[in-house]
Amino acid sequence: MASAQDKDTIKYLVKFLKGGQAFAPLNVILDKIPANVRGVVPDGLPYSLWKQVEHIRVCQWDILDFSRNPDYKEMKWPDDYWPKENAPKKDAAWDHSIKKIFSDMDEFIALLEAPDCDLYTPFPWGDGQNLLREAMLLANHNAHHAGEIVILRRMLGVWESKT
Repeated sequence: MASAQDKDTIKYLVKFLKGGQAFAPLNVILDKIPANVRGVVPDGLPYSLWKQVEHIRVCQWDILDFSRNPDYKEMKWPDDYWPKENAPKKDAAWDHSIKKIFSDMDEFIALLEAPDCDLYTPFPWGDGQNLLREAMLLANHNAHHAGEIVILRRMLGVWESKT
């Protein structure tokens, strides 16, 4: 059973994961991105919106899988973490990636909010990682790439500040 202090920590981790504290939440950042700019790579940058979105999805899935799966299989960096193509093949691929980002986030949050949540005990299948570390890693990683998506949207003329 989580202590009152652990419950507070979990509450703040969930808020950080969802965003909107010090930056726009991911659902706002990923909202209403026109199909015609999803695969555009602006001059001087190595990636498109699609590459960023798909990278978030893949990395988040990997962190979720690692955090709950004793049979976790490590993926190959960087090949398995970045899409090769600049644009989704179909709008359905874009929609799927966006939906998975939010459903996998909900599943990760469910791990944190589970009655038997243990933030500190290292996973037996890892090398010292625990749920707290993975939650902070996920929040940090998503925030980093969310910022890159905002920059890309600004460069492509499809960002309207919500703040």
